[in-house]
Amino acid sequence: MNLLAGRSGISMIEGWDTEDFSTRFAGQVKSLDCEGYVLKKWEKRIDVTMKYMIFAGKKALEDAGLPWEGPELQDLNRQRCGILIGTAMGGMQTFATAVESLQKSFKKMNPFCIPFAIQNMGGAMLAMDLGFMGPNYPIATACATGNYCILSAADHIRRGEADLMLAGGSEAVVIPSAIGGFIACKALSKRNEDPAAASRPWDRDRDGFVMGEGAGVLVLEELEHAKARGAPILAEFVGGAFTCDAHHMTEPEPNGRGVISCIEKALERSGVAPEEVGYVNAHATSTPAGDMAEYRAITTALPHKHLKINSTKSMIGHLLGAAGAVEAVASIQALRTGYLHPNLNLDHPEEAVDLGVVVGKEKQEWDTTRVALSNSFGFGGHNSCILFRKYQG
Repeated sequence: MNLLAGRSGISMIEGWDTEDFSTRFAGQVKSLDCEGYVLKKWEKRIDVTMKYMIFAGKKALEDAGLPWEGPELQDLNRQRCGILIGTAMGGMQTFATAVESLQKSFKKMNPFCIPFAIQNMGGAMLAMDLGFMGPNYPIATACATGNYCILSAADHIRRGEADLMLAGGSEAVVIPSAIGGFIACKALSKRNEDPAAASRPWDRDRDGFVMGEGAGVLVLEELEHAKARGAPILAEFVGGAFTCDAHHMTEPEPNGRGVISCIEKALERSGVAPEEVGYVNAHATSTPAGDMAEYRAITTALPHKHLKINSTKSMIGHLLGAAGAVEAVASIQALRTGYLHPNLNLDHPEEAVDLGVVVGKEKQEWDTTRVALSNSFGFGGHNSCILFRKYQG
């Protein structure tokens, strides 16, 4: 509901001294009660990225009618249940702390610093809690990670290798080393005087993205398996595709060829015609180069009058490896509610932006008989598109 109401989650960073940083704000998780979800012996030890991942995975199971300590979960064939939850940066805080300790002596280093820094351990620990013995690995494609995990998890089900998969992404890098690194890349907004106005996709005054954090996890399930246990089915996963720009480490390919190809392949693979797509949850991070390159690619691949586009990042910032998963949730909610959340801070749209296509600063109704498409792109030119439609039963 916060998204539909247009409430920004971006504010000044808390928890460490940002005085010397040119960017001092982010979309931070200010409080999270993990009691009952993360085992007490690990809660204060594991990296926050892992904590978010485990919490979101278990909450997703609850929403799917499978409380993690309940008999419903025990009734599953857990050899056919798997986990693909990725992270772009891994346990970066754990690694940074280990480096600080090493400056004194290797003897000061936490014995868990390696396990809690590597990218696969969050999904592995979640599997230990749940007893899931199916496919389990992370994918790291920078900011496209969440989408890559979702589509790859769905493919395991379609190939008959699993009945149920937890899929998504997690990230927690609102920390000095990450903020400093992205400042050095000249990637972050510096609008410290008004943090809530900093993330402004397609606005001509945008000056970079805003760091966010959190996790998003979906329960993907084979249809007949879900129906047999009376699962609450929220949407149908239709399909998707991946491509690579093969162009630059951080800049998008200006003609959008990789993105156009990704959208076209996603539609072809899913058996969806371009005119069936009614909504695109864009990657749009509020960067000078990226937003318009994506807009041109979308409107080239989907040139029809029914299309609507928005960017969740205008309210929550950029969650890096978790972005695609959280935006998949936003896309599913758009199908469920019939409303598209607003694009905050679109005060002075770029001249080339059609305001009949890009959602403005108020929520909009849309035709939920159409398909929702969600884009995520990562440093290195990794492109991903995934599609959802309303479940017809």
